[in-house]
Amino acid sequence: MAFPKPLRALVAFVLILCFFLIFQTFLGPGKSKPHSGPAGWHDPNQELTGEPEGPLWRADDSYAGDNPNSPRINATLLALVRNSEVEGMVSAMIDLERTWNHKFNYPWTFFNDEPFNDLFKKKTQAVTKAKCHYELIPKEHWAIPPFINNALFQESAKILAEQDIQYGNMASYHQMCRWNSGMFYKHPALANMQYYWRVEPNVHFFCDVDYDVFRWMQDHNKTYGFTINLYDAPQSITTLWPETLKFMARHPEYVHPENAMDWLTDKEGRMDHYEKANGYSTCHFWSNFEIGDLGFWRSKAYEDYFEHLDRAGGFFYERWGDAPVHSIALGLFEDKSKIHWFRDIGYQHIPYFNCPTSPKCRGCEQGRFTDGEDFLYAEDCRPLWFKVAGMG
Repeated sequence: MAFPKPLRALVAFVLILCFFLIFQTFLGPGKSKPHSGPAGWHDPNQELTGEPEGPLWRADDSYAGDNPNSPRINATLLALVRNSEVEGMVSAMIDLERTWNHKFNYPWTFFNDEPFNDLFKKKTQAVTKAKCHYELIPKEHWAIPPFINNALFQESAKILAEQDIQYGNMASYHQMCRWNSGMFYKHPALANMQYYWRVEPNVHFFCDVDYDVFRWMQDHNKTYGFTINLYDAPQSITTLWPETLKFMARHPEYVHPENAMDWLTDKEGRMDHYEKANGYSTCHFWSNFEIGDLGFWRSKAYEDYFEHLDRAGGFFYERWGDAPVHSIALGLFEDKSKIHWFRDIGYQHIPYFNCPTSPKCRGCEQGRFTDGEDFLYAEDCRPLWFKVAGMG
């Protein structure tokens, strides 16, 4: 017996819908992406995320931007940015002001190797009630040091470009990495500051944060805070670890007994990285987001370490970034318990995310690590950090 055409269409639709639902059940969003950690690892961002352990300083009228007696401590939001990046900077500021700083009104400090123009100042000040400071980097802090062999630098830049190392042939990028590694905290504008929160143009913040983050760092004796933890490109840092070993041989007294050496020297996660980087796992805190105690960078251990690296020339002959330099120093010279994962701060710097599971977050898919290609999941070094730091 033939079925009427409308009934046949309905049956076909139901069958298609059933197949679609079965497909989503077995190959849906939760299983379509590769696992970003080792077998059996469970991403903590899939669990409900609350605020860190108290005490917590809450916003009230005393945090008004014009109150000279506010509970704010000596801390600033910090950005290295060019005039041409004003729109991206404003976008990032709007996100962070909306989610956090409109409650606490910590000042913004902008750095540039050229004077900021009036348009940059007008647009950035317009999106915050907090004070904005516009600072020029001293030439001696930004310039390529005189001990760098320019011919060797140019030849090295060509090699880096041939190896597809991003920005490897841009002198300004090398200068930026050096400044972020060992110069920014020397600027007179930060002389009275204890903490900073680094913010870059075009980053995004997704979650309401209702406590004074700087006060929390101070009250809990934390040195450094991060959101994203990655493997680096080993071709850009081939001699960084050998130079570090030379420094440690000369200064074993600087190595903290509660260090994170196992995180720095792991070879199981990415054996290819370990070999190409001559014994360094390449794991690092992605420093486009960092909340830090300036006292660590001003310490004799770090200053001596940076001086050693600077003289070795790797900021220019290779492409040593501030992220691995900061991370190695923290992993060696600091108690790892003083390094904090801000799991409750939703954050994106293309192509990576920190996306908590929290009712305070909007616009960030819980547990998302990247929205890029599948191979990027292999770059996640959080599982190793959590293991070394005793976080599971």
